[in-house]
Amino acid sequence: MMLHRRRFLQIAAAGAGALWVSPHMALAAVETDRRFIFIIQRGAADGLDIVRPFGDPAFDGLRGRIAGDAAASIKLDGTFSLHPSLAEIGKMYAANQALFVHAVASPYRDRSHFDGQNVLETGGSQPYQMKDGWLNRLVSLMPHEKDEAIAFAPTVPMALRGPTPVTSYAPSSLPDATDDLMARVGMLYQNDPQLHPLWSEALEAKGLANGTGPKQDPAGLGQLAARFLTKDNGPRIAMIETEGWDTHFAQAPRLTARLKALDAMVAAMRDGLGPLWAKTTVLVATEFGRTVAVNGTGGTDHGTASVAMLIGGAVKGGRVVADWPGLSHLYEERDLKPTMALDGLIAGAAGETFALDAEKVANGLFGEGAGRPASGLIRS
Repeated sequence: MMLHRRRFLQIAAAGAGALWVSPHMALAAVETDRRFIFIIQRGAADGLDIVRPFGDPAFDGLRGRIAGDAAASIKLDGTFSLHPSLAEIGKMYAANQALFVHAVASPYRDRSHFDGQNVLETGGSQPYQMKDGWLNRLVSLMPHEKDEAIAFAPTVPMALRGPTPVTSYAPSSLPDATDDLMARVGMLYQNDPQLHPLWSEALEAKGLANGTGPKQDPAGLGQLAARFLTKDNGPRIAMIETEGWDTHFAQAPRLTARLKALDAMVAAMRDGLGPLWAKTTVLVATEFGRTVAVNGTGGTDHGTASVAMLIGGAVKGGRVVADWPGLSHLYEERDLKPTMALDGLIAGAAGETFALDAEKVANGLFGEGAGRPASGLIRS
């Protein structure tokens, strides 16, 4: 009986215990020396609290209650300051390795997390219009070292689903297999032309994942991503899912914790990539923003425009990119008005990272008639 690659690796992961990697990371192999990492912030991250427009005359009256003293934030320019929890990313900004795109949004204009994430991940203009993800389509635009992507998750994130085959490792909390068992299984598959190379690959993944566990900390996840991305024959495209950005109440302490985790993960990835950081682009984006006004429980509700980040040694950073609409002219009298297209940012960043024609990338990821891709984001 033929055993499909995906099923074999699931069995291997469950049987070996330590082959479990992370429930929140997906990887794809393509032929390039550049790295592209998409970090999704599930739950609608508040861009107005992440990159704070203290220079806007209306901001303090609307947000001072949760934003605190401007002096505690990391000053970016004459208008914007960065949340103090993003200390390492702030250092990257100072080193021209991070830029922030404000008042940005996908085409989605309602306030459902599920629908908004679907639009963000598929690249459609409305929910469930597209059946595959823009990150899968990006892989298909590039030369493949292997005709597959690799997902370390119980289910493959929507952004990576599509015609490019995906292998997944299911999480396992089983105890580690003994060395004797691993040796016996290796001997069993030694002369099997189909299963021996798959087992060898699973063992390699086990080695890379050594020291990880079901309660993976953010820095550990960043280090783990770097281990895979620095392999000579390893993946060059990754997706990492982060959650907990839905701050309807007690936003100040909850957002502080989420941003510290994000900062630690990106910093660990930078350190783990070493010299390859200079060829790396990290895109951080969320499905939509949050209301400008603070609600009665010290939180914010579902909104529209937010902030996206581009981070990495390949990024032409040290700036905030914004056609700032101001907080006196709100979308539907409640939200930050979107003035920049997230689709254009994604197409421009991905195209310039991999030296692909930006218009072709925009059309390939977001369909014919896609908006103009952003330019001047990535170092050549």
